[in-house]
Formats: sequence, structure tokens, C-alpha cells
Amino acid sequence: MSMIRDLRAAVRPALRKSNTPYSTYDATRDPSASSAVVDCAVYRDGKRLEGAACQTPHEAMLQVRESGGFAWIGLHEPTEAEFAGIAAEFGLHPLAVEDAVHAHQRPKLERYDDTLFTVFKTIHYVEHAELTATSEVVETGEVMVFTGRDFVITVRHGGKGSLRALRHGLQKDAELLAKGPSAVLHAIADHVVDGYIAVAAAVQDDIDEVEIDVFSAPAKGSPRGSDAGRIYQLKREVLEFKRAVSPLLRPMQLLSERPMRLVDPDIQKYFRDVADHLARVQEEVIGFDELLNSILQANLAQATVAQNEDMRKITSWAAIIAVPTAVCGIYGMNFDHMPELHWQYGYPMVLTGIAGVCLMIHRTLKRNGWL
Repeated sequence: MSMIRDLRAAVRPALRKSNTPYSTYDATRDPSASSAVVDCAVYRDGKRLEGAACQTPHEAMLQVRESGGFAWIGLHEPTEAEFAGIAAEFGLHPLAVEDAVHAHQRPKLERYDDTLFTVFKTIHYVEHAELTATSEVVETGEVMVFTGRDFVITVRHGGKGSLRALRHGLQKDAELLAKGPSAVLHAIADHVVDGYIAVAAAVQDDIDEVEIDVFSAPAKGSPRGSDAGRIYQLKREVLEFKRAVSPLLRPMQLLSERPMRLVDPDIQKYFRDVADHLARVQEEVIGFDELLNSILQANLAQATVAQNEDMRKITSWAAIIAVPTAVCGIYGMNFDHMPELHWQYGYPMVLTGIAGVCLMIHRTLKRNGWL
């Protein structure tokens, strides 16, 4: 709450004057450097204006106000102090700023006056040589986008999901970039959803691998049901994937269907394509979840069947062993007057009888599938 009060206090004087100092930005710097600003540029007629070697967001907006176009500022995990000046310069709403700084937000689309605030969950597939019960399958990040009439501010959280290649690709399409900030918003949405499609294909391969392992003969020394840990871990990762995909469908539908002043009508058609792709990914992820439920149930059922088979074998051998146990127990009572106790052929006859009965029981149980 203290940050919100500070931002509100910072926004009011920014409406009267705009001379907030910023640290300079070098376009050749590495994104892993200490500054949160990854890139800062002004675009007019779909082309990037090449200014001085160092440019601040404040200088970018001065160029926009003087010559038109829009500014695109990219940040990576900014702190409250680093983002406060930018929030004041562009008049960003404190609630949206708080979400952008602290991250861990649900995908959403919100409108604050003349600014759209969009949250995307990025998904990155983690390569692994073998899927185990502790394997990390998907890694999530976040991209927050502030879209105004003459600016786009992207705030990225997480080590993956860089927008550098996306920016370079857009700069090659001047006609699309000339549509303004909404073109950048669409490009980011399309980039994120394309990432979902790629991850869905990789997760499908993992699920196929687990499914084959479950329904194939177990390896020697590996009991039935030993895949439950892997299935459960994969299910957890799919659930994380689902949390990124499902909430985003409604915002994409709104951007594609509802007229908005900040979204160019020509760009709105492209959002419809993004929404269609996202709906397809959502169906796949829901299918993954249901399929993993079925595989887990089948795996547990196999474990139960294996246990029943073991119990039947144990019971069968116990029944066979019960015959000599009973006979030997009877003839071990040491009574003087017992039939055939002093008979010359009594001992071999008893052994033969025990063997015959045990053999008969064994054949019967084996014929019935118990052994």
C-alpha cells in the first residue's frame, strides 16, 4: 500500500511537468546488466528512429510529442524505484504498476483510463534426457504490457521469454508496425501463444512416452505402478500450463470482438486468429489433463492387478505347502497307537501320498491361472 501512495503522489506532479531524471540506456548493453531498461526506442511510420547512443524513456516521449509516432520501452524485472519514474512519466495507474513490479499475476486484460494493461504468462519447455518423478517440464514467466495511444511498455519477469527477437522481427515489417502500439500488443500475444503451441507439442511427446511405458511390459526389477510418480509430476506441470492458458482466452476474445479506442480495427482481426490458436491450445491442455487422469488410473489399476496376482501365487503355494504341513503335523503327535506307524512301508507311502496330492493341487491351480 505504501508503494501505491508513493506512485499516486508521483503521478500528479508528472501531469504538470515531465522532467524526471532517468539512468541512460545503451542500446548495445546486455539485458543481464543491472539496469531494468532492456530497450527504449521511438517508432514513426513503422520505422525505428535512430537517435543518440544513449536514450531515456523521458527523451523518447519528448521525441514522440515533437514528431509523432510511439515509444516502445522494454524492462526486465524492475524494482519499485526503477519503475516509479516511468510510471509518473506515462501516468500509469498505481494498481497496474504494483502488479507489474511484483508479478505472479493471473493472465488478464484491464483498462485504466487511456491505458490497457495486459498480463501474459510465458511458458518455456525444459529439456530433459529422461522424465522422472522430479523433472521440471515447463518453466513459467510473465510479460506485462502497458498499451497507450503513443507508447508501449513491456515488463518481463523470468529468465526466459525475451522479446528481443520479436522486436527485431517487427522492425522488418514497417507496414504492420505503422499501425501503432496495438500492433506491438498483438505481436506479443501472438508470440506468447506460438510458444504455447510449441510447448504443447513437447508435452504431448512426454505424455506419449509415459503412456507407452505404462502399457508395455515392465522392465526387469521394476514393479507395476512404479510410473505413478512420473505421471503425477507431469500432471502437476500440465496444471501449471493450464493456469497460463485458460485465463488468457477471455482477454483475447475481448480484444478480437469488442471495439476499443486503443486497438486499431485492422489489428483487431489479427487478435481473432490469436484467440483461435489459444482456444486450440486450451483444448489440448484440457485433453492432456484428462488423458493423464486415465493413465494414472490405469497405472494404479495395473499395480492393483499385480498385487492380486502376487497374492494368488502366495495363496496357491500356501495351499500346496498346507498338505505336507498337515500330514507331518498329524504324524508328529507321538501317540503309540497310530495307523501304519510301525508299518515297514508307512514312511515312503506317506511321502508318496504327500507328493501326489501336492502335484494334483499344483496342476489344478496352474490350469486355473493362479500359478
